[in-house]
Amino acid sequence: MHIDLPEKRYYGIGEVAKAFKVNASLIRFWEKEFDIIKPKKNAKGNRKFTPEDIKNLKFIYHLVKERGFTLEGAKTHLKEERKQSLEKFEIIEKLESIKAQLIKIKTQL
Repeated sequence: MHIDLPEKRYYGIGEVAKAFKVNASLIRFWEKEFDIIKPKKNAKGNRKFTPEDIKNLKFIYHLVKERGFTLEGAKTHLKEERKQSLEKFEIIEKLESIKAQLIKIKTQL
């Protein structure tokens, strides 16, 4: 899944939910369930996600929504095989971005 977010230091939960095409409540739920997502909260309690959080959310989205893992399965997968799976995910992500660029070039011709 290719996600278009501008280069920023922090992203609001609405931006993140819109980019992933999910509800903000799902992002909040994943935040509670997975320890690797740690958004910053301001005085009003608004969540601000860093680019590292976005990267972790992409990986969780990939495991849960694309590969069909249960939440418990995704948690154990993150604990046991995180490094190996993350490398594979990064390769898949790069290939998908290349594919998107090639499709964009094809439509321009």
